Amino acid sequence: MANIKSQKKRILTNAKAAERNKAVKSELKTRSKNAVKTAGTAEADEALRVAVKRLDMAAAKGVIHRNQAARRKSRLMKKINAAG
Repeated sequence: MANIKSQKKRILTNAKAAERNKAVKSELKTRSKNAVKTAGTAEADEALRVAVKRLDMAAAKGVIHRNQAARRKSRLMKKINAAG
């Protein structure tokens, strides 16, 4: 553990941010998986819309990079179109 007061604070704040980011990333995986699983069904459009929205929100908040969000959306669309 660091001896410097500001570094101790940084460690605590980084841990909080990591915990928040972990929850967001987990949700991204779940939403994407649900969108692919429901491809071709009635609720497919809604699942895809929610997955894309969550990716955009994560990029806006800085949890993932905007290029990564674009890449994930592109790959998601490819999977959905191939399945449907």
